[in-house]
Amino acid sequence: MTSRRRAGGARVRAVGALQRASRVVTNHGSPTLDFASGTPYDDYVAAEVLHGLQRPITDVPEERAFLVTTQVMELYFGLIRSEWRLAQRMLDADEVVAATAVLARSVRYFEALNAAWGALSWLTPAQFNSFRDALGEASGFQSAMYRHLEFLLGNKSEPLTRPHRRSPEVYRELIEALERPSLYDSVLALLARRGFEIPAVEDRRAEYAASPLVEAAWVEIYAGRGPGDELWTLGETLTDLSERFSDWRYRHLMAVRRSMGAKPGSGGSSGLSWLERSLSRDVFPELWSARTVM
Repeated sequence: MTSRRRAGGARVRAVGALQRASRVVTNHGSPTLDFASGTPYDDYVAAEVLHGLQRPITDVPEERAFLVTTQVMELYFGLIRSEWRLAQRMLDADEVVAATAVLARSVRYFEALNAAWGALSWLTPAQFNSFRDALGEASGFQSAMYRHLEFLLGNKSEPLTRPHRRSPEVYRELIEALERPSLYDSVLALLARRGFEIPAVEDRRAEYAASPLVEAAWVEIYAGRGPGDELWTLGETLTDLSERFSDWRYRHLMAVRRSMGAKPGSGGSSGLSWLERSLSRDVFPELWSARTVM
């Protein structure tokens, strides 16, 4: 029997099919109700810890929904980062079909992420204003995990790491992400290995800039191949991902517009206009421009 220890110290013990079948007989088909310590569910999920993390700073009932929705999004950001890193390792190893499958399931995570904005669609300006001032300068712009996603997509910017300089471990990881190849860099390196003319990356820390050569590569893939071809399928999956990410940005913008209009942002930005500029930047731009060329 194997076990795994969580950071908090609780032990999750593995059981097999025979043990589960024996338990059903012992329990006469009913769930187990008695455990030596805490429930295995909480040992694994850490539900008590998770629920303890909801600590609103006002007595306004609406703040809890705002806080929980934000925390749920942070968890999804971490999950998506993990999946994209896995896909990147697979692309680097020329495991294109497996990498595409991982990217495709990350698209599903964005569907859940985008739906989370609906949990705040009822938030009126009056309701948001009732607790907004208490949040001080806290802003989603300061999410380090979201910044990791942007960097993996090629939207890199050294100045955007600076809010985290006084959190050494978080800052170190962001700088490493800034200097590592992006997910799209790995895609383009794959295309180069397959014989397409792809420009060399001059500065890994710089925001990705569209290239006519990359556009031509995608045009060739789309014009000469089709469903069943691994590069064609990879391109379509990346397009799905780009579209869902843009959906998230758009829903963010509309949530802000609905709850606070064009007021200045809490983190020092212009608010709505800042989000509009972010929305205007395409992810994997040549996958979109290739459609115009074809």
